[in-house]
Amino acid sequence: DVFVFRYPVDPDVDYIKRVVGLPGDEIAYLDKKLYVNGQLVPHTRDGDYFEPDRVSYIAQYKEKLGEVSHNILLDESRPQEYRPQYQFPNLGNCQYSRDGVRCKVPEGQYFAMGDNRDNSADSRYWGFVPESNIVGKAFFIWMNFSDLSRIGRFN
Repeated sequence: DVFVFRYPVDPDVDYIKRVVGLPGDEIAYLDKKLYVNGQLVPHTRDGDYFEPDRVSYIAQYKEKLGEVSHNILLDESRPQEYRPQYQFPNLGNCQYSRDGVRCKVPEGQYFAMGDNRDNSADSRYWGFVPESNIVGKAFFIWMNFSDLSRIGRFN
């Protein structure tokens, strides 16, 4: 599911991301692949996405997380770099390496990721989302100027 939450680094700012990890889950993002509790989250190539800001194409994939399928973007030409941007609470629950990051989601916390995986500030970089920061579930995309075909489409 996609949810809205107060950004843990600045609670005056609302963020919207996909929740990929629940309390107690083990999340790994290794070599641009997502694993939840040791299971690879399947994704299949679904063409290319034109990114007008960079005047380039990025590989688009269909990912199935539980019963929900959604699109993700992976920039295969961009090297992985995983370092936390902040000293966040429960940082010790995460291990960073050249291959990616592994985290054990603490109780009362959630792990959020953006669908543009190589260009998303998310839990890999600033930590877990406390349950108290959750505003609610996003149920459709209203405006997304980088992909006008998605306006008003239910997610």
